[in-house]
Amino acid sequence: MHLEPKKAGWRQATAIQYLRENSGILIALLVLCVIFTINSPAFLTRVNMINVLRQISMNAIVAFGMTLVILLGGIDLSVGSIIAVSGCSSVILIVNGCPLWLGVLVGLAVGALFGFITGTIVAMAKLPPFIVTLAMMTIGRGIAYIFTGGKPTRFDAEAFNQIGNGYVGIIPIPVIIMLVTMVLCSVLLNKTMFGRHVYGVGGNRQAAKFSGIKIAKVEIAVYTICGLLAAVSGIIMASRLSGAQPTAGDGQELDAIAAVVLGGTSMSGGVGRIGGTIIGALIIGVLNNGMNLMHLSYYWQLVVKGLIILFAVYVDALKKDKTLERLFKKKRA
Repeated sequence: MHLEPKKAGWRQATAIQYLRENSGILIALLVLCVIFTINSPAFLTRVNMINVLRQISMNAIVAFGMTLVILLGGIDLSVGSIIAVSGCSSVILIVNGCPLWLGVLVGLAVGALFGFITGTIVAMAKLPPFIVTLAMMTIGRGIAYIFTGGKPTRFDAEAFNQIGNGYVGIIPIPVIIMLVTMVLCSVLLNKTMFGRHVYGVGGNRQAAKFSGIKIAKVEIAVYTICGLLAAVSGIIMASRLSGAQPTAGDGQELDAIAAVVLGGTSMSGGVGRIGGTIIGALIIGVLNNGMNLMHLSYYWQLVVKGLIILFAVYVDALKKDKTLERLFKKKRA
């Protein structure tokens, strides 16, 4: 008899905590929406809002994987190339007679394989993730160009197009995929031993090692998941574009990293939530959409996003300094 009120109270407390933790970026999102609504009457329309959600879905899916990587204290610059090579792999196979479901599975497997290779090199060779993923970014983009001969490959099939352009009711299918991915990643991080290991390794690698956590296995698994999620985004993008584009996903790593950092995940690892990342992805999506409606040059859009990332990293550094200062004061006391 008393379970339901307790559950309701717990949900309310969780929602309040979520709003409190993300109040800063939620206010920033609201301010952006107000500015763009004032500047463009088309911004706050139902059609445009659905369009924004569809646009952010691909970036958010990639950003969820990037959140795991950054929680480890790593980085993955190869996600844009994985988007291209995964989408191209699926389309080329399907065009050449492969069943649709098998082509999609192969595309997902290609992304996971790229992530697995990256994670293995980072974990076993002890090379910096920045260098390894930079190399994998170049390799992946090159393979995408080899698969397509450097040219877009058109593929217009209703079943495939539904992945990126279809609806369930009024909700776009990519948005549903994004929401399912968000829930799965949240459960993985917050409700499983693996999630605790990710936070442990990112928070204090030495302590994690002494506590018996298999750091190499955690790193390989995280980069594999990141590659897989980039592949999901790649297949959605190929479906939206109705074919394989070797240039697909170019610069996507920038938006993904921006969403993660804006969402409050610390670049030094160990601190961050998927719930913050989705708000960060919303900010990037609203920003992109609003600047397009204002007819702001793409070149200036890149400048704005770069400044946002710089500002977010600066705020993260300030938070870290304040945390260290508080810890130092406690020790002295």
